[in-house]
Amino acid sequence: MPFSIFYYTLSVLLYLIALPLLVYLSFKQKYKESIPSRFFLFNNPRFNKQDGIWFHVCSFGEAKALKPILELLGEEDIKITTVTHTGQAEAKKYGYDTRYLPYEMFLPLWAKKQRVLVVLEAEFWYLLFSVMRAKGARVILLNARISEKSATKYLQFAWFYKKMLKHVEIIYAQSEADKNRFLALGAKNIEVIGNIKLAGEIKKTKDYEKPDTEVIVAGSTHESEEESILNAYVEYRKQVRAKLVIVPRHPERFDSVYELMKQYASVHKLSLSRFSKDENFEADMILIDAMGELNNIYAISDIAIVGGAFKEGVGGHNPLEPAKFGCKIITGKHFHDQRELYKYVHHVQYVERDGIHKALVASKDLPPSMVEETINLETVINKIKEP
Repeated sequence: MPFSIFYYTLSVLLYLIALPLLVYLSFKQKYKESIPSRFFLFNNPRFNKQDGIWFHVCSFGEAKALKPILELLGEEDIKITTVTHTGQAEAKKYGYDTRYLPYEMFLPLWAKKQRVLVVLEAEFWYLLFSVMRAKGARVILLNARISEKSATKYLQFAWFYKKMLKHVEIIYAQSEADKNRFLALGAKNIEVIGNIKLAGEIKKTKDYEKPDTEVIVAGSTHESEEESILNAYVEYRKQVRAKLVIVPRHPERFDSVYELMKQYASVHKLSLSRFSKDENFEADMILIDAMGELNNIYAISDIAIVGGAFKEGVGGHNPLEPAKFGCKIITGKHFHDQRELYKYVHHVQYVERDGIHKALVASKDLPPSMVEETINLETVINKIKEP
């Protein structure tokens, strides 16, 4: 209790210090919904009911990974909280009571008692765990992970995470390596079940006609990655007739990526189109400036350059989707957050950004990527349903 009081007081002080910055960020397009909701409780009331099942996820990928679990839970009373606006948009598709997770200092009064709290991946919030445990909820960590890159930082504060994890009933870890990292932090009752993203159904929502030429898709790209991909593409086009489709990870970057593509189109005499204005694949380069289209594009692509791994600090993105559609996958070497998933995907080329062109050329002699693993969620579902 003394530590919880100290931690709460610290969270209030940090809030007051950060207040001017939070107000400023609230006017940014990326945060105009999430920050007012999380830090000022704007349009973010308490859940309507208590004694249900509360899932907390961070962003789009984790919200999407919930689908097979929610389907198996049937008619249970389910609530979902997220951190990012893309995660919120995806979570709302399920039709359950959905909120943004408030900043920690609001949780003691905001959170209602629930039967169980299920937290995905690496969303470790001390007051979320301690408050819900105090209110009588069982706390479960699902798809839990601690990346190799961040393990040292966690160990430096092992005393703190030991206090946090004592509120957790069971941890379902992604891998043996994750289990060992949790054990080093003082956690108990850990089971390795693999990555729940393996259980998700991967499908397209629309059918597009595949162009009669090779299609390269750059999926979930981040700032600075597009330039490296464009450089590799214009070199590759000197040898192979191919189209390049770019799907940026964040919608607020659509305009800036289009301007960059326009520069390359002008210099190299390439045709360019914007998908929201011209929904076809006739141009040499196409910007997909619409959400929810990536799987549909993977389905008509030959090569997938999976973004988020050509620069440090992102950690890579899900390779299961392009592998499902038989794309030949190229990605960077900074894929630490997706390391467990890449273990299940075969025939992937891992390169630095200056090696993308060489990888494109090498793809000609490689088989399509493929996934061979599955996961059984029965144990997890039974645990969540416990009274």
